[in-house]
Formats: sequence, C-alpha cells, structure tokens
Amino acid sequence: MSEYPLVSVVTASYNMAQYVCKAVDSVLGQDYPNIEVIVVNDGSTDDTPARLAIYDDNDRVTVIHQQNMGQTVAKNRGLAAARGEYVGFCDADNIWLPGKLACQVPLLRSRPEVGVVYGNIALIDGDGKPLPPPKTKRYSGRITAKLLVDNFVTFNSTLVPRKILEQVGGFDEDLRMAIDYDLWLRISLEYEFLYVDRPMLEYRIWGGQMSHRTGERMDNFFRLLKKFLETNPDAVSPAEARHAWAHSFTTRGFWLASVGRKSEAWADYRRALGYRLHDKRLWKCMGKTLLGQA
Repeated sequence: MSEYPLVSVVTASYNMAQYVCKAVDSVLGQDYPNIEVIVVNDGSTDDTPARLAIYDDNDRVTVIHQQNMGQTVAKNRGLAAARGEYVGFCDADNIWLPGKLACQVPLLRSRPEVGVVYGNIALIDGDGKPLPPPKTKRYSGRITAKLLVDNFVTFNSTLVPRKILEQVGGFDEDLRMAIDYDLWLRISLEYEFLYVDRPMLEYRIWGGQMSHRTGERMDNFFRLLKKFLETNPDAVSPAEARHAWAHSFTTRGFWLASVGRKSEAWADYRRALGYRLHDKRLWKCMGKTLLGQA
C-alpha cells in the first residue's frame, strides 16, 4: 500500500475564467505529493480555454473540453476520468487551503467505516476579501436524519474513496441543483461521515453562484426530499421525517416572506405546523414574519 495514494480532484468550470486557475493552483499547491487534477470545461464561452492552456505541459493536470451539458454531467465526466483511490472536488470559484489533503487522507485510510471526511470553510467575496464565518452546525457519524434537515456538508471540503462514489453511482443526472446533497444522502445510508473542525477551503460568495437562485433551489430540494423518503422509507424514523418536512417548509416560508410573498409564506408555515406543531424554529420564524422582520 502506497504511503501517498493518488488523489483525484475534479473541477467543473463554466465561464469561470477569472477564477478557475486560482482553484487549480490551490490544489496543485497542497503539501501532498500524489495529486491529479481533472478540469472539465463545460462549454465555456469566455476565455476559459485560453486560461487553462497554461497547464498543457503539466502532467498532473488533465483538461477536458465538452459542449455545455450542465454541472452534473461535467462532474460525472470528471469522475469517469479519475484514477485516484480518493476523490475531492474544487469548484472553479473556490480555493483549497493548505494542508487539506494531508489532514484528510490519513483519516480515511484508518477509518474504513467512514465514507466522507469533510471540514469547515472560510467565506470570501468575489474579490477574495474575508467575510464573517458561517454559523453552521456540523456532525460526524451516521448523519442521515440530521442531513435531511439541513445540508451541512460543504461539497468542496470533502474527500471520498472513489470506490464509494462508484458504488452509489456518482451524481444523479436527472438533477440540476443540490446534486451534492443527493449524493451525501445516498452515501449516508451505508457509511459514517467524519467532520474535521478546521477550514478546508475559501468558499466564494458572489453574484454568479447557482446557489443564489433561491426559489429554484428550494423547489429542487422538495423534489429531492420526497424522492429520498419514498425510495428509502426506513432510512429515518417518522418523527425525523416530520422534522425534515417542517424545517423545509419553514425555510421556504421565511424566504417567501422576505421577498414579499406573505400569503404563500403563511401557507408554508401552516404546512410546517402540520408536521411539527412545537418546532421552536418555526414559531420564531412566524414571529419575525408577523413583526415584519423577515
């Protein structure tokens, strides 16, 4: 067994010319000696191909150009090309912090029951300036029930054995958003997750992110939650499933209130009450909505 097993890092990029080389360089700069980077240029119309040409003579970087087919297909194409024992992901607008792989690889090698090692994040803006840190609670162990309530596993912070990604079938190409969330839920059915309380990357918050499409993202999440619970009816207890539904309707309701769609917000709050009458977060959100603080 090699002391330093190969780690494959997949970077999918669409019109991220201003950031993509910073992402790749942050991976190549890791103090871990056995890395390959697979960049999938998903039909970019900016000067991404020209920027990526600097890696033409770098035998650690493989650049794949394809017509625009969406992030799910692009990431799966990167996975198909991966040769490493372990796989990580660094989206084109993010930056891995030093020591990420040196920390994660030994943990995965020593814990066969663990399917995903992940960490915390530092937030930056579009210009790379620091933002206030996130206040997300994160968990280790068998996390399916907690994960149904909230996706606290940051995609770009993870490292996963390639055999597990192959076992669960990679990313679901029927989904356009929340593709990592769906992947973590499927892995959580069979494996533990291990959280390391240190920042693993700089996560960029800026206007070009897909995560800013809040309404579409929430609609997609409801479809995902329904599908997962129908496909895996024994994955969580009935009480845990009700908690997930209540949390989801509360989250959407509060967002609807914040954009002025109050009648729709109260409809979601009523749905949440039907699932979990004494949910503290729900009552807090309803109170803020009544006070005009949403």
